[in-house]
Amino acid sequence: MSMNAAHSADDIPVADSTPYNRPLPDTRLAACPHCDLLQRLPEVAPGASARCPRCDKELWRHREDSLNRTLALTLAAAALYVIANAVPMLGLTAVGHQAATTVFGGAVQLWRDGQQIVAVLILFAAVVAPALQIGSMLLITIASLRERPPAWVGALLRHIPFTRTWSMLEVMLVGVLVALTKIADYATVDPGLALFAVAGLVFLLPAIQSNFDPRVVWDKVEWAEAAARPAAAGDRMVEATT
Repeated sequence: MSMNAAHSADDIPVADSTPYNRPLPDTRLAACPHCDLLQRLPEVAPGASARCPRCDKELWRHREDSLNRTLALTLAAAALYVIANAVPMLGLTAVGHQAATTVFGGAVQLWRDGQQIVAVLILFAAVVAPALQIGSMLLITIASLRERPPAWVGALLRHIPFTRTWSMLEVMLVGVLVALTKIADYATVDPGLALFAVAGLVFLLPAIQSNFDPRVVWDKVEWAEAAARPAAAGDRMVEATT
């Protein structure tokens, strides 16, 4: 019985020792983020998109020269952002008195008036979040122009949706325009250069996202396992020599 058992154990095929979590050889395989259907992305013309056959959601859009166009738009957005926060947005003249304020100055004034929650929301949605979005896109595009971007580019890329969701310059712009119509009969309103810079950012930020193709960046970012492999090989050499 023991010999037969040993013989039968030898006949059992050995399981495949290939480790998991390896990159797939076919980079065109993608899972739909909406219904999880695994499928192969087809070749599409520039400007065309591939859609999921199950839920009809867009999987990928072929954006031509994505990195260079995104970098150009992001540089323009950075310049407008500096103008929008460095010069006054509005000037008011009433009863011989003049006043002007910036976006940051408006949030500070709300804080002093006892509206701390509103002041923090305006500061984050109109100043901090756009700065994070523009700064992250600048770092991602500039680093992705290299042949092999560093691994931190992937970490920034995962946080871009958060900054894009909280960047609400268009909401602030609508609020400013509504306030202008209400106080136009009581004071003279002088629109500042920052108001036009914010209006430009309202169009530039969506243009950045429409021209940015994250798949181009993900295809160039080095895998964490590949980055750790040279260090592990070096450790083994040190152990062998010692």
